[in-house]
Amino acid sequence: MSLEYLLDQPRTPWMNGGGLDGDIVLSSRIRLARNVCELPFPNRATSEQLSQVEAKIQESLSELRAETDSNYLFVALDKLTSLERNVLVEKHIISPNHAAQPENRALVVSDDATVCVMINEEDHLRIQCMYPGLELSDALKLAHKIDDILEAKIDFAFSEQIGYLTACPTNLGTGIRASVMMHLPGLVFTRQINRIVNAAPQLGLAVRGFYGEGTEASGNIFQISNQLTLGFSENEIIDNLTSAVKQVISHERTARQSLYKHSPDALIDKVWRAYGILRYARSMSGQEALALLSELRLGIDFRIVEDIRADIFNELLVTTRPNYLQKLVGNEELSQSDLNRLRAQLIRESLENTEKE
Repeated sequence: MSLEYLLDQPRTPWMNGGGLDGDIVLSSRIRLARNVCELPFPNRATSEQLSQVEAKIQESLSELRAETDSNYLFVALDKLTSLERNVLVEKHIISPNHAAQPENRALVVSDDATVCVMINEEDHLRIQCMYPGLELSDALKLAHKIDDILEAKIDFAFSEQIGYLTACPTNLGTGIRASVMMHLPGLVFTRQINRIVNAAPQLGLAVRGFYGEGTEASGNIFQISNQLTLGFSENEIIDNLTSAVKQVISHERTARQSLYKHSPDALIDKVWRAYGILRYARSMSGQEALALLSELRLGIDFRIVEDIRADIFNELLVTTRPNYLQKLVGNEELSQSDLNRLRAQLIRESLENTEKE
């Protein structure tokens, strides 16, 4: 996989709309935080020390390729433009923090982007494995495999009493952060989502927005993840999150059925109004696009709209973002009005093309 392919592809395989409960759970992610023994955490390390971390990962690429039967691309973030880094953020491949500080930061990504390793973000390594749908167990198995390969070459900071040592205390222990990205329009429209958000901390979970920590929900998309790792085994963390997500899925399905049962005409009208605006509008903001696309996806799931494939929603989640649009036309200086016009045009063309398939 080339860097241009990584940047230009409208969506990655783990956002293809498949997997268990894929109509509600867009993706599952396992992230492992690891640090190189005897080197300071990235926020205290010198440029030379950060370069040592990069070199250790580059030396491990041949083992990764051989033992996973996949190719891996090494990307130095300071070789990318700010626009290109932000496209990777919009595609959920790197974090906003990683993109903001590119010096001595890098990325290792597999051909299908299922495996992404952020180098010198908050920790020396953030090993991420992502799958479509509710597939946390499969993502964990892959993360373990990548972790084992790297740990055979690199001495990770580890305490017999505490576990893996990490820059943030909430990641101590297993160093694992498990999360799922969910589309929850039923809970939002029936005004039950706040109950879910408020109950999450009592279950040791966090509910965040579209791009994770510090972001708000857009397009009725939420990320649910574990809050703590210390004192819990990986299986306990995964089982707890999976159980909670299944409950949310059940509540979401009930909320959707309630919407359709009690206000079918209002729901059908909302869906077709969303489709009409998306199909014919000449200007559209990013927030409006996400909101309308969410309503359209709900209509597709209910088969109110039958001629549009469901995964167009997943694709447009990426292609309607501002940095992707600017990269698409090769112009980093687009005004907001130009972006809005381009976004509306891309949505119109995408819907027209999927109707013809």
